Amino acid sequence: MGLIRPTDAASDEGGPARTPDGKRPGTARAVAVLVLVALAALIPLLGPSVALDGTGEAAAPGVGGIGLLRTVLFAALCVPVGELFVHRLAVRLPGAPAERARGWAPYAAGVGFVAALGLASVVATGNLVPDSPAAIDVGGLYESRDGKLALLEVNGFAAAGLCALSARPALQVWPLTAVAVAEALRAHPAPELDPLTGSALTFVHLTCAALWVGGLLYVLRTLPLWGTALEARVALLGLYARVAAVLLALITATGIWSTLRRMPPDTVLEQLTSTAYGRTLLAKVLVVAAVAVLALWARLRLRRAADPLTACSPARAEVVALGLVIAVSGLLTALPVPIRWT
Repeated sequence: MGLIRPTDAASDEGGPARTPDGKRPGTARAVAVLVLVALAALIPLLGPSVALDGTGEAAAPGVGGIGLLRTVLFAALCVPVGELFVHRLAVRLPGAPAERARGWAPYAAGVGFVAALGLASVVATGNLVPDSPAAIDVGGLYESRDGKLALLEVNGFAAAGLCALSARPALQVWPLTAVAVAEALRAHPAPELDPLTGSALTFVHLTCAALWVGGLLYVLRTLPLWGTALEARVALLGLYARVAAVLLALITATGIWSTLRRMPPDTVLEQLTSTAYGRTLLAKVLVVAAVAVLALWARLRLRRAADPLTACSPARAEVVALGLVIAVSGLLTALPVPIRWT
């Protein structure tokens, strides 16, 4: 965790400061974000062919598109959850400035609504990518478990968007929780052995990940607004770091438990290299390990550096790496599930 340092260049007419070459820094950041988003989108789109190569497994039709939609859905869930989380942390800091970064929750809800609607259309055509609107059986969604869960996610994002625009944006927590519950239930169908345990693990895993990713993003966006309130900035970073350590521990524990439920211990190493799911899971573990190293680096700087705010560099890299984790997770949900431990 850290912050983006305010530029020393002079501002003009009260607007954002310009860099030495005359460009506004916000433009460069926007371009960088768009490039990173485009690169992340390639993971679920191109990843299935790489992961499935040589495994003998067959993916469902449209697996790349489904993986991309689920990646967007996960990202849309992280943004408002992180904003609510950081608002709660900031309130606990005595003397913290009242300024907060502008909320992206309404936009995230809209994006999540579109992604959930796309996934619902797939369910409505028998888990096939629809080739025309006429192929979508909307009424059929009410007749199946997956259809009802898909509708719950669509309605959840719609309600979250309305709450974000209302006078009480904190109410978003309820529809966002409904989306997380629906996603956890969807990931563990009834035929699975003890599906409720699997759903509980996925719910905790997804919630902690959303708090971590969205929280760090909003912390980085809020701190520059606090100006010269150095103590408050460092305090918010430290408070977030302590909570993030707990979140990482829970993510690791639930991830290992979920893996052992789908891959018996004596087959884990083999499936990590011989199945598409295992290969993608291995890639996710490696990226999460890199994220953990970056988080540790930022925390050490926060504690020991003469200027604690030098933690900004590893924090920005951590956000980028977490974006990759979301993309890999979206791909993981679209690939064939390995042999279950039954």
